Amino acid sequence: MTTPETEIRRQLTEVFGAASYPVTDPFELIPVLPDGAATTFEAGDVTIGAMELGMEYAEYQEYPYESVEPLVEDLMAGLHANDVFG
Repeated sequence: MTTPETEIRRQLTEVFGAASYPVTDPFELIPVLPDGAATTFEAGDVTIGAMELGMEYAEYQEYPYESVEPLVEDLMAGLHANDVFG
């Protein structure tokens, strides 16, 4: 069984992997979001909005990103720091 953490990581990697790297600011990621800024990432009891990632977890993001992996790692670090996965 997949954990919410693993599933959220997979979703973030899949969606943000479609961006053209390097990405120099978060607004460059909006076009790859399936529902634009209203996109949500959901797994189990965890729901995270794209806008929430951009605003509440901005301090964990260090642009520019040359590939999707460091971006997802930073986002996951922010989610862990805020105890999103319990």
